Amino acid sequence: MAEGGEDRRRRWKWRKVAYGGMQPGYDDNYTDDTFLEEMVMNANVVKRDVSKLMLDSISISQYLSIVAIVCCVWTDTLRSKIDEKSLLVLDLCILALGLLTLQVSCSIGLLLRYIPNVSLFVGGLYVLAPIYQTLTRSISSDSIWALTASLLTLHVFLHDYFGTVSRSNISLNSSIVASVLIASRVPSRLHVFAIMLFSLEIFLFAPLVTNSVKNYSMKSHLCVSLTLATTALAMVFQLHGLLFVLFGCVLVFVSVACPFWLVRLQEYKFEINGPWDEAKLCFDITE
Repeated sequence: MAEGGEDRRRRWKWRKVAYGGMQPGYDDNYTDDTFLEEMVMNANVVKRDVSKLMLDSISISQYLSIVAIVCCVWTDTLRSKIDEKSLLVLDLCILALGLLTLQVSCSIGLLLRYIPNVSLFVGGLYVLAPIYQTLTRSISSDSIWALTASLLTLHVFLHDYFGTVSRSNISLNSSIVASVLIASRVPSRLHVFAIMLFSLEIFLFAPLVTNSVKNYSMKSHLCVSLTLATTALAMVFQLHGLLFVLFGCVLVFVSVACPFWLVRLQEYKFEINGPWDEAKLCFDITE
């Protein structure tokens, strides 16, 4: 029987095909000496640079600073340290600064397209302020704080830090709901309008502005990130010393420790490629 199998193997040359049973004289799991000739080790592994990773991580630490600033403003507002007039002045300054930044870093046409949308947005927000004020009147404050913290955590984890056009709807909706929950705990209608406008300017408008600055100039992006981080650390420090230390450690971990950690883990990455891999379809759209 063995001799018959050897004779059939001499008559039929083994080929690498999808089904080994289609080749007479060879078992399904048979391979010859040429099977591993096309094996490639770590063909698609990208060697990462620490400095490049640290520059990329700045976008994450930048937005963490923005969220920290929002939380500090919310806390001072609820403690009556910031009244509605001061908050409205802050809203106008943020809006003017954002529009000015877009004018410098983007086209005038894009800016003119956003101005009517912003006007409608502000008007609708003012009309809906009384509804926001009484929306969670029957819910206890402890539940409001816990739910707000959970929603902000979800927002941070699902936020699009790459600045693409399509953003996570879950992240965006969670930040809006958290803003409504906080606004429902302030005393007056004007206060509700001011804090809602501030929150939505940050969560909706700030990512667009920071991404425009990043695309316009990396130096400007670094300056804006440093300014936001310094402001956030100063505001967190006036709230609590321990929070200041924890937030500083988070920024250092994200911007310094994580890039070094990722480069270190790349040394242990092991990838094998060969002709047995799954086929990749390529379509020529020019035809």
